[in-house]
Amino acid sequence: MFIIKKEITTKENLMEVLNLLEGLKMKYWIDGGWGVDILLGKQHREHRDIDVDFDGEFTGILLEILKEKGYEITTDWRPARIELYHPELGYIDIHPLIISKDGSAKQAGLNNDWYDFKAEWFSSALFDDRIIPCISAEAQKLFHSGYELREVDKIDMKNLDSLI
Repeated sequence: MFIIKKEITTKENLMEVLNLLEGLKMKYWIDGGWGVDILLGKQHREHRDIDVDFDGEFTGILLEILKEKGYEITTDWRPARIELYHPELGYIDIHPLIISKDGSAKQAGLNNDWYDFKAEWFSSALFDDRIIPCISAEAQKLFHSGYELREVDKIDMKNLDSLI
C-alpha cells in the first residue's frame, strides 16, 4: 500500500500544535516559515512544517506527548533537532534549546558546535487574534544566511524586509 504524506501544515494545524505546546507550560517559540508569518500577522504562503524552538529540559515530555497525539519521528538528529510527522497535522520540527538565566540560549549543531541565541531574539507577535511566541525578525534574517536559499526562504526574507 502506498501512503501519500501530507506536505502542508495549515493554520488550523498550527493552532492545534500551539494549544498542545501551551498545555505543557514550557517556554517555546515558533521559528522558520510559520515564525515569519506570525511576525507579519498573517499567512503569506503554504508551509511544509512547524519549526519549534523550546526549552530542551522538556524534550522527553514533548516527545511523549507528540507520540501520544499520533506523531512519529522521521528524522532524529539529537541533540540538534527532531522532525516528526502526523498524517492529519503534517510535520513538526522541534529544536531543543539550553536556556540561560539571562534569557539567552544555545542550540546544538550537527558537528559538535553550538548556535547562540541572544535574549532579545525571543519575541512574540499577534497572529489570528492570539499572541504567539516567535523568533524575532533580526534572528530570522540571520538564520537564513550562509546557505543557498530555497524559493520559500526567498519569499520569507522579502516579507521580513517590511519589518526591519
